[in-house]
Order: sequence, then C-alpha cells, then structure tokens
Amino acid sequence: MIQSNNPNFKKLFDSRPDAYAKIMGSSTYPAIDGYVYFFQTLYGVVVVADIMGLPQKRDNCSSPIFAFHIHEGTSCTGNSEDPFANALTHYNPNNCPHPYHAGDLPPLFGADGFAFAANLTNRFAVEEVIGKTIIIHSSPDDFTTQPSGNAGAKIACGLIVGNK
Repeated sequence: MIQSNNPNFKKLFDSRPDAYAKIMGSSTYPAIDGYVYFFQTLYGVVVVADIMGLPQKRDNCSSPIFAFHIHEGTSCTGNSEDPFANALTHYNPNNCPHPYHAGDLPPLFGADGFAFAANLTNRFAVEEVIGKTIIIHSSPDDFTTQPSGNAGAKIACGLIVGNK
C-alpha cells in the first residue's frame, strides 16, 4: 500500500484525472497504444504515462528510450512524410530554449514494449494544455540540440482533452 503524508499525493490516487490523452501509434508503429493522464495539484501537474506496444531492441545493453513532449498543435494528423505534422512543435509559450520548453517532459524508458512514467512539473497548468497534443518520438531527447533535442520521428500522438 502506498502511504504518504502529502494530501495532494493521496488525492491523486483517489480522483479522476483533470485531463487525459489517448495515445495512438502512427501507421509505421500501429501497436503503440496507451494513455497519458494529467492531475492538477497544489505543487504543479502530475503527468502519468501508461504506454504499450513501443518498439523494442534486442540488445540487452541499449534499452529503448523515447523522447516525450507536449506539442502546440491541436491535431494528430499529418502527411506521408510526418504522420503527426499538425502536432507542430514543442509547447513553448515563454519562448524558452530547449529543454526548458513548458512541454519538455522526461523521457519514457521502454521495458519489453511497455513504459510507465509519472512526474511532477510546474511548467504549465492542466487547463493550459487541454487541446494540445502529446508526442512520443523514436529517439531519446539529447536535452541540448535546438530546437527539439534531436528526438527523432514522431511515432505516436494523443490529443489532450479535459475530463470535467
């Protein structure tokens, strides 16, 4: 059983998320599926990702790591070259350099095609990202290259919707 003296933490597991995104893979990665949940707390937003069907590597010394970002676009549509081109670029309302965009999140670490991650951020409030997209990229974010961390192709996308 999880125990905590933090009332925000306790509330998190007893409530519905304030928003969520249903994640779907591109036509090249149709097995990717899952959800990302957003919980507004007193200290910021808790982002919880529960993803399956991620590409796997056979090498035991290089587990797959996937960049994970909120993008400013409002659609998970695209074209033949970029299936999620309309997700646009990283959500960055303050014009910060990468990796300080509001939408820059910690990477997802693949484990036999699955990933689960939870993190707290105060870079945005839930209501600010409703209607935006969330993207899983094919490569890890290098946290240096401008403007997007050399994160590779967009392989999965979800539209963030409110849960009220």
